[in-house]
Amino acid sequence: MKLTPRLKTIADLVPKGSMVGDVGSDHGYVPIYLVESGICDKAIASDINEGPTDNARQAVKEADLTQSIDVRHGGGLLPYKVGEIETVIIAGMGGLLIRDILLERPEMTQSVTTFILQPMVAQDELREWLVSNNFKIIDEKLSQEAHRMYEILVVEHGKMIIEDPIQYDLGIHLIKKEDPLSKVFLDKKIKKAQDILKGLEASKKEESKDRIPELQKKLMRMEEMRACL
Repeated sequence: MKLTPRLKTIADLVPKGSMVGDVGSDHGYVPIYLVESGICDKAIASDINEGPTDNARQAVKEADLTQSIDVRHGGGLLPYKVGEIETVIIAGMGGLLIRDILLERPEMTQSVTTFILQPMVAQDELREWLVSNNFKIIDEKLSQEAHRMYEILVVEHGKMIIEDPIQYDLGIHLIKKEDPLSKVFLDKKIKKAQDILKGLEASKKEESKDRIPELQKKLMRMEEMRACL
């Protein structure tokens, strides 16, 4: 099974030998790759929509892996039993939806050891929520497809301290001198902040003016970090 760069990065972060649940699995490609590559012996693929669930079942059948991969229909962590998976993948969703999935079944969330999360938006809000709710971000990776950059978080239970609030925006482990994607990622963040600042400065709304000093400070901090790469 050949994966896209985003999915390959996600799959390669899965602890070898763990039992995996792939939430929102779509075609089931990640579980198939994990089993075919020998990273996992068994996996579960789930999706809230019937169409993708049927697609995953067909793909698993064609790969002759029906004995190793269970495909389930259902949203979030609802299709899973407490204690049956050690690693959960929640990818391709908004950060706030990922948060809500983790909140929906506390006993299920508590039973999982490793969380591999790939939020499409609201990455900063997800990081802040995780840190505030006894999760620690132990690793992060960037993946690029065309002009889109993806942020992938590896999370476990435990406490962590964020020393610089800019880490909610830029990640705890993403800005690395040896990673060429860090520069591209930071350039995109700076450009986005500059565009937002221009919009705020052009706005006549008082609440927009109130946001300017904070954004200017954040932008300056990003530019300082970029200069060090």
